[in-house]
Amino acid sequence: MKRLALIPVGALLCAACEEAAAPADLILSRPSLILAAEARITDLGTLPGGTLSFPLALNNRGQVLGFGDTDVGTFRTHAFLWEQGTMADLGLDEDDLGSRVHLNQRGQVVATFEDGTGAEHAVLWQDGTFTDLGTLGGCCTVAEAINVRAQIVGGSETAPDEGHAMLWHNGTMIDLGTLGGPSGNGLALNARGQVVGSSQTASGESHAFLWQRGAMTDLGTLGGPFSVAFLINERGQVAGISETASGDRHAFLWQDGTMTDLGTLGGLSSFPTAINNQGQVVGGSRTASGESHAFLWQDGTMADLGTLGGAASQASAVNEHRQVVGASQTASGQSHAFFWQRGTMTDLGTLGGVESDARFINERGQVAGTSQTTSGELHAVLWVLAARVP
Repeated sequence: MKRLALIPVGALLCAACEEAAAPADLILSRPSLILAAEARITDLGTLPGGTLSFPLALNNRGQVLGFGDTDVGTFRTHAFLWEQGTMADLGLDEDDLGSRVHLNQRGQVVATFEDGTGAEHAVLWQDGTFTDLGTLGGCCTVAEAINVRAQIVGGSETAPDEGHAMLWHNGTMIDLGTLGGPSGNGLALNARGQVVGSSQTASGESHAFLWQRGAMTDLGTLGGPFSVAFLINERGQVAGISETASGDRHAFLWQDGTMTDLGTLGGLSSFPTAINNQGQVVGGSRTASGESHAFLWQDGTMADLGTLGGAASQASAVNEHRQVVGASQTASGQSHAFFWQRGTMTDLGTLGGVESDARFINERGQVAGTSQTTSGELHAVLWVLAARVP
């Protein structure tokens, strides 16, 4: 199996998630919304023959990208695009995709799959047509994000055991280079084409970078040898995680040449999951007692969003109205999706099963996530918040 030789960012992020407890295009600020008494939940169903569906992205059109199984006996899973009550099978096998599919505001999808030889390829899906993005000369390419202009970032092999961050647009793949080491990977970008990610330096450390106008900038660290950037908003504010001088891993916000430590809720680690265009960051942090709580950071302060009565919570997304969604333990120990606004955390409930999780929120007050059904199956769901503009 030929896999692209990139910095193992995924493993690093997973480790940070475990210590502290994964974005979409955003638009500019709008008036705040107030949550009414209820949120309506819709079961997105499954693909024909399946029992499982799971969301991977939500855009402002209300389109949900995800994957679901198609044959209970073989456990094959396909990518789907759900819109206005219809779940369309994109014909992409998740065993090949590895869940690496991404959605933009125009409904375009980029995915990474393995061909018959095991080599990884990135493709753009639009209106039922697939376009192979090619490579930087090696065998493989991995796509990590797509913006509203259909610019795609990721990594591509340039030579055996070497892979560079890349930016693809209109049929051309640009080598973004590295910070002096052999490998790098682009992980996110905004509508302006600014790219963030992680690259090896000449000394072998892995550092967060910002690429813009043909130049890659080392964002540095919080004192340790490691950092990675995987969130960027339309103002060019960058968020990620970095190792501190003491060896802990903290969320950071980088802006105009300065990396700011977002701190923690009293514990050793924090991890960001989303940033909006106002520079508000959400995620999870360890508390002084060692539990993981959802946080909202803004204007230099990290606020504990609390829980639904249990020990732990984790924020997954925030929109321009400062509405936050995620999952929290309840007093009975179950995990339920939550909606948070203006100091109040609301339980979004389930499809009748035990657990649920809210993963994405758009500017229309739609929330995508998962819920167990009464029979115990896990289905993708869409909550629509009953809200009014004051």
